[in-house]
Amino acid sequence: MKKALGYLQKAQIIAGGIFLSIFLGSVVIQMVCRYLGIAAVWTEDVSMYAFIWAAFMGAAAMVYEKQHFAFTSVSDKLKDEKVKAILGIVIAVIMLIVSVLMFYYGCRLTKQFWNYRWVSIQEFKRGPTWLCIPVCGATSTLYLIGQIIEDVNSLKKGGK
Repeated sequence: MKKALGYLQKAQIIAGGIFLSIFLGSVVIQMVCRYLGIAAVWTEDVSMYAFIWAAFMGAAAMVYEKQHFAFTSVSDKLKDEKVKAILGIVIAVIMLIVSVLMFYYGCRLTKQFWNYRWVSIQEFKRGPTWLCIPVCGATSTLYLIGQIIEDVNSLKKGGK
């Protein structure tokens, strides 16, 4: 399971990198077009939606590596490794609840806005743009379940 989650995380990092590249490319195109006096209104939407995808893919990938935003002042003061592990499980469970909610409400949001159109490119629908939220929630959920299982197993081994 850990190997499969590792591959999923790598794919997410690659996807985030691709979207970040699209973001940077569209910003450069936008700057050049403005300098030349050419109207390229589509670059604003492309850069915004690519950045959103890059941010959500990166956020989920950081959950896998436990590099997400966290307050570590409590865990840094703990000396007992068992208590640290239990605290880690509690934090992971709280994050798991948030991730499941992100997946659930992200699916509802995506479904609701699926047929809305982009402002500058009317042929494009906004549904795929919102799809990054349930994808982030689902992959974060998988990563957190894997971490919880790993932490519980390490507690069992350490306790014997």
